[in-house]
Amino acid sequence: MLNDPRSHGLWEKTAPQPPKTKPLSDATIADVVIVGGGYTGLSSALHLAEAGKKVVLLEANEIGFGGAGRNVGLINAGMWVMPDDLPGVLGPVYGERLLDVLGNAPRLVMALIEKHGIACELVKNGTLHVAVGETGLREIEDRGRQWAKRGAPVTVLDAAETARRVGSSAYAGSLLDLRAGTLQPLAYARGLAHAAVKAGVTIHTGSRVTETRRDASRWQVKTAGGSVTAEWIIVSTDAYSTGPWAQVRTEQVHLPYFNFATAPLGDRLTRSILPNREGVWDTKEVLSSFRMDQAGRLVFGSVGALRNTGLAVHRGWAKRSLKKLFPEIGNVEFECEWYGKIGMTTDALPRFHKFAQNVVGFSGYNGRGIAPGTVFGKALAEHILGQVSEEDLPLPLTAPQEPSFRSLKEMWYEAGAQVAHFAGERF
Repeated sequence: MLNDPRSHGLWEKTAPQPPKTKPLSDATIADVVIVGGGYTGLSSALHLAEAGKKVVLLEANEIGFGGAGRNVGLINAGMWVMPDDLPGVLGPVYGERLLDVLGNAPRLVMALIEKHGIACELVKNGTLHVAVGETGLREIEDRGRQWAKRGAPVTVLDAAETARRVGSSAYAGSLLDLRAGTLQPLAYARGLAHAAVKAGVTIHTGSRVTETRRDASRWQVKTAGGSVTAEWIIVSTDAYSTGPWAQVRTEQVHLPYFNFATAPLGDRLTRSILPNREGVWDTKEVLSSFRMDQAGRLVFGSVGALRNTGLAVHRGWAKRSLKKLFPEIGNVEFECEWYGKIGMTTDALPRFHKFAQNVVGFSGYNGRGIAPGTVFGKALAEHILGQVSEEDLPLPLTAPQEPSFRSLKEMWYEAGAQVAHFAGERF
């Protein structure tokens, strides 16, 4: 996007086209104006329009430009935080409520895909959280026990079964989560946009919000080319926020994350590597993830930015790592390479903000955007429709707060990933 082959990589290459849109160029009136064309904004727009609301969505760049179009494509249940820890962070009411909402979130994603016929390479075979060493095995065993006591369909697999499913003997075990799955993330975002337009939503891309003001009981949202007047505003810009809601970006520490995609591996290799097509991520502190796309490309990623010296360092690490995990692949070349930003909050949990009267938003997905973004978008729609009170939303109301040493932490993440990968997986 924006003539940058390293922004969306494989996903832009293989996704169906988005609906035709144009920048806002006049003054218009709506019930709700949504700022941001990722999963949260598109889900909100779709659910509001289906309930009869007039909705205008403003996107500064293109549909799925932010994390929605760049991520790995894992439809995960829950967050990074251990299930038993959530009530301690949020309290017993919000903690268990959030676990229930996020545990069922992949089901909503899959239902929307099926309902609207979204072509996004959906695979519903679960995910594997693979254990690196005994420490990693204890971690996934703890996580498995905590989800299982809440009735989740999770199973700890031993090293042999993990090797059979992954195609590598590198792991001490894995946690199989059958609620989860994989998809083509940009195709899903564009599919939601098509469904929203069909339901009556007006989408304007290339329409960055520059100013807002409140007159009487309504808001006026301005761009360089026009304005929208509405009773409600949904802010769904998350880690890529600028302008009137830049505090959403500054309350998050940016963690860069990259992906490389091989050429299609062919039938022989795809029968032995991830034969069931689960999505995978490991327990390392500088984690890795991998999954297979529909054409048999292996998508392999980790922490880091593909710019300056990072490009060569991370590319070299990825080649060495794949050769060690899957020796039968040999020396691989990559068909696509791309990266983006994960917004990390101080407690690794998302936020619900009320920025002003009738101005609301969820943000801070910490690398878990697909399912949470979709279900939180629906929750915002239900709140505006009067179906869910503020007190009954999945998260408590909080004020944006900038973490200490944010800029230094961001520089450390990018530099530290290069150091880790320069030394990693060398023979």
